[in-house]
Parts: sequence; structure tokens; C-alpha cells
Amino acid sequence: MKLPFLRALRAAFPEARVTWLAGKGPSAFAGPLAPLAEGLIDEVVDDAGIGRKAAELLHRPLAGSPLQGRRFDLVIDTQTRLLTTLVLRRIPHGTFVSACAGFRLSDRKPPGGDKRLPALAKRLLQLVEAASGKPARPEAPLHPPGEAVAAAATLLPGAAPRYAGLVPGAGWRAKCWPLENHIALARRLREQELTPVVLLGPDEADWVPQVREALPDALLPLQDARAGRVTPALTIALGRRLGVAVAGDCGAGHMLAAAGTPMVSLFGPTAPEKFAPMTPRLTVLTAQDHGGDDEVAAIPVDAVAKAVHRLLETPEAAKAQSHGPGR
Repeated sequence: MKLPFLRALRAAFPEARVTWLAGKGPSAFAGPLAPLAEGLIDEVVDDAGIGRKAAELLHRPLAGSPLQGRRFDLVIDTQTRLLTTLVLRRIPHGTFVSACAGFRLSDRKPPGGDKRLPALAKRLLQLVEAASGKPARPEAPLHPPGEAVAAAATLLPGAAPRYAGLVPGAGWRAKCWPLENHIALARRLREQELTPVVLLGPDEADWVPQVREALPDALLPLQDARAGRVTPALTIALGRRLGVAVAGDCGAGHMLAAAGTPMVSLFGPTAPEKFAPMTPRLTVLTAQDHGGDDEVAAIPVDAVAKAVHRLLETPEAAKAQSHGPGR
């Protein structure tokens, strides 16, 4: 969710020194996402202990943190809890931007208006627009580490065949389109001379034997010993070699979206208006649009196959395929 924000922030302020402050607990940008933050974030401060107690309003700003005594040209508050916003607003600054209380505590508001948007990612982009005074464009490049790029090239080699990614898993199984549907879709894609690439994480290890038996020609790159350490950077590097991908509401889907992969995103119990990934070419299919309630299984295989076909038939897809998967 926050990678598009950071890319837009860097695009708007290319020369700025960006400090990422995690008020409570560790930041993923100091852990698994650190390689992807290169060029976007210059400094990460973990667990600064901000916004826990009202008594912080009586102390010096950032007291006890590595940032104590520092002044910032711009402070952007990415959360909306009032106490935390009041604490952050006391940090010495030139400009303070926050969506808390409908931007009432913010020095600037988005040029397009301060209406609260349903999509979490777009709310963050609103902050960039308020800070910069212009439309947010998440165009600053991501730079996966060289080892991730090399591993992806080994796992998905060459310019042909075309690769179609399938992400059956999600953090919450109720968000998962049935595995048998993914298998049926993969068989249809194979008939179109697409190579299914099934991305299964550690929580889906029990699905690996079933997928390998049902789809002997499919690639399972994250189960390949040549993958090395499985990281978000590897997922993004793989995503750049896919012609299209199908995923539910899950972290891997957002990683593929960050790679710019054309996506078919499947939703059941969660709201796409709030959680849909950000990628230039996105098709969202919902259970509700196919006669279901929250059961993502209501989305038929045929509808997903047609959505994949439409994405692959766009002029942009044809151009990308002519340049091969290493774009």
C-alpha cells in the first residue's frame, strides 16, 4: 500500500532527504522491504514510541528518539489517529500535512479537494498532492536488488513463451479463489500458449503437491531451489517478467502491481474500493457482480479467463510482449 506513496513522494521531491518514522514497532522498510526502499527512503527510524500516551504532548518533540532536536522542511502524517497527529504536529517543521480530522490540522489540502477517498493507497497519494500542490504520480522507479533480478531471469527465462502468473493464496483463506479454479484457469491459459506461473508462499505449502500433479507443465518459481531466499523483491522481479497475473486481495498481488504487471484482481469478502492494488492496467472482478455475497468462489473461471484475454489483447500488452519479459 505504501510503495505507491513513496514512489509518488520521490517523484514529487526528487532531491529531498526522506526520513521514514515508525512511531510504534518495527518498520517493514527496515526489514523485508528495505531493498525496495532504496532510492525512495534515505533514513528509517524504528519504534520511535510516538502516539502512545497523551503525556507526550508535555515533552519535547521526539524526546528519546534519534530525531530529537531535528527540524524538517516537511512532515507528512500517514495515519489519522488524533493523539498521534497532535504529537507529530509538534515536530519542528516548515509544513505539516495530515488527513486527520479532514485535513483540519494540516497546513495544506489536496488541490482536488479534501474528500476522504475509500482506497487506502489513494488516501496516501492525497497527502503527496497536498504537500506538492500537483497530481501525485507514483513513477519513481523501483530497484530490486541485482540478485533478485538475476534469480527471476533464471526462473522465468527468455522472451517466449508468455508467462501468466497465478496467486492462489492470501493471508485469510476466505479471500482465496478456490485452488481448483486456478487449476482450471491455468489449463485454459495453456491452451492459449501461455505458461502458467503459480506463486505459492509458505502458507500454501500444502497446495504444492496438488498443483504439481494437476499442472505438470506449470512453473512454481518460489519452490525452485534456484530462487534462493524468497523476498518481496523477488516477487516484484518475477512480476516484471509476467504478461499478466491473477490474484486475490493479498500482499503478493500488491507486489505484482508494484512491478507494473497487468492484473486481474478477485474480491469477495473485502472491498476493492478500499483494497484494490494500484497498477496501470487493472481489471477487478467481484463476487457480488456474479451473484454472490462474500464468497469469492462465485466468480466463474470463464469470467477470469476473458478478463485475462482482454488484458493481453491491449496494444500495451502486445508492445510489452514484443520486448520480452525482461521489461
